[in-house]
Amino acid sequence: MSDPVTTATSDNPAVIPVQAGPGVNPQGPTQERAASLWSDARRELIRNPIFLASVSFILIVSSMAILPSMWTSKNPRDCDIKFAKLSPSAEHWFGTNVLGCDYYSHAIYGARPSLSIALIATTGVTLIGVVLGMLAGFFGGWVDTLISRIIDMIYSLPFLLGALVILGVLRQSDLLHSDQWWPPVLVVAIVLIILGWVGVARIMRGSVLSAKNLDYVLAAKSLGASNSRLMFRHILPNAIAPVVVVATISLGGYIGAEATLTFLGAGLQPPAVSWGTMIAGNIDYFNEYKYLVLIPCGLLVPTVLSFILAGDALRDALDPKLR
Repeated sequence: MSDPVTTATSDNPAVIPVQAGPGVNPQGPTQERAASLWSDARRELIRNPIFLASVSFILIVSSMAILPSMWTSKNPRDCDIKFAKLSPSAEHWFGTNVLGCDYYSHAIYGARPSLSIALIATTGVTLIGVVLGMLAGFFGGWVDTLISRIIDMIYSLPFLLGALVILGVLRQSDLLHSDQWWPPVLVVAIVLIILGWVGVARIMRGSVLSAKNLDYVLAAKSLGASNSRLMFRHILPNAIAPVVVVATISLGGYIGAEATLTFLGAGLQPPAVSWGTMIAGNIDYFNEYKYLVLIPCGLLVPTVLSFILAGDALRDALDPKLR
């Protein structure tokens, strides 16, 4: 038998014994700490097999980019023309290309430029888009008008056409033909940043417009919180979720964009080794040596798909309405 709980009313100040029911705390009701959006999303993601499979494949490809020597001991630029176009064997797992280079080492080392471009471009696009979108949504007025018109002007230029034109001009310089792998990677990533930040800015602007008039923001403003504190302490954590989803999906999109630009002759150029240059350099031999194109495509497509599936799973986890 549980202990009685006493209550009193204004009409009858006498103490009236009330029997506490099962599960009632005599000291008062216990309040459970509400789970945050991010912790709730984490629990959803770790139970999602599609998300776990996608992240696992992304980690494998990332290890190729970070530590290629862990996957192969061969140098992709160590070529001998007399061993050109050999079929896959124990010595050369993926065969050799038309220059006699080991194709397996090309596939492994090709992950670094492709992922580096995607990572740099996504980081730059997210930072610029978040900052400008937050400024436009929070301050409104002429700030919003100026940023919105810049966004409209960049949107008026088709993404692929703009990238082809800019990289076509830069192709005359030595930046895209460097012996080192990072200068052409940086050039392509900067072009993608210039043309890609507008989408993130629009999404962030809409999120800020929705969040800045919520009660907790108005309460903080009435207590004298500065604009910077309102933006970065109260609005940003609650408006960033859609941007995180878009950034995850964009990682895969920029890997595909690099391969597309390279295939069209405006992206990375030999002697750079990437999945895009592997496809572009061997497409003429597809009918006779299909593996020269299918192998880089077999790495490119699952990588892009993994980022897209991970982004979709993240979107579902961060949107309570979808659950």
